[in-house]
Amino acid sequence: MRLTLICLGGAIGTGARYLTSLWAASAFGVAFPVGTFIVNIAGSFLLAFIMQTSATTELISSDVRLMLTTGVMGGFTTYSTFNYETTNYFRAGAWGLGMVNAGATFFGCLAAGLAGLALARLLFGR
Repeated sequence: MRLTLICLGGAIGTGARYLTSLWAASAFGVAFPVGTFIVNIAGSFLLAFIMQTSATTELISSDVRLMLTTGVMGGFTTYSTFNYETTNYFRAGAWGLGMVNAGATFFGCLAAGLAGLALARLLFGR
């Protein structure tokens, strides 16, 4: 049953990532991978929030936690895509864009993860 939940969550996360990327490309263009950046930031926040909430409350069962983290967030976040896009900038000699993408993603995801932990602690304690 857990495998089915994880696979279902992965499908949901992958679909959400695809829709986010489509929206970002139409809203911001394709010169910079805004869609990848958005899903990595949002995924970092949500993963931290889910894990903190499940560790400190009984609101999320272990099966639902696996579905949301391994499944949904695993399908939603796109580190491998981020890495490919960043190395493509470097290979093309666009070192500035590559460094902006790497730095913004690293610090943005770190901040989002801390924010997710803080919100879960604010809402549920500990």
